[in-house]
Amino acid sequence: MPNIKSAIKSVKQNASKNERNSHAKATMRSAVRKAELAIENNEENTTEVVRKAIKLMDTAARKGLIHKNNASRQKARLTKKAAQ
Repeated sequence: MPNIKSAIKSVKQNASKNERNSHAKATMRSAVRKAELAIENNEENTTEVVRKAIKLMDTAARKGLIHKNNASRQKARLTKKAAQ
C-alpha cells in the first residue's frame, strides 16, 4: 500500500475504474452471447438482440475497453451469422 496521499488516491481511483470497466465488458460479452444464441435458435427478436450487442460493442470501443478493430471484427461476424 502506498504512503503518499496522491498514490493512495490513484489506487482508489484505479480500483473503481477497473470495477466499472469490468462490468461494462461483462455486459457486452453477455449481450454477444445472447445474440449468438438467438441466431442459433432462430428467435423472433434476433435483430433487436443483435442491435443491442452491436451498440454495446461500439460503446466499449469508444471508451477504450476493446480495440476499435476488434469491435469492428466482432460486429461483422455477428451480422454475418445473423444474415445467414
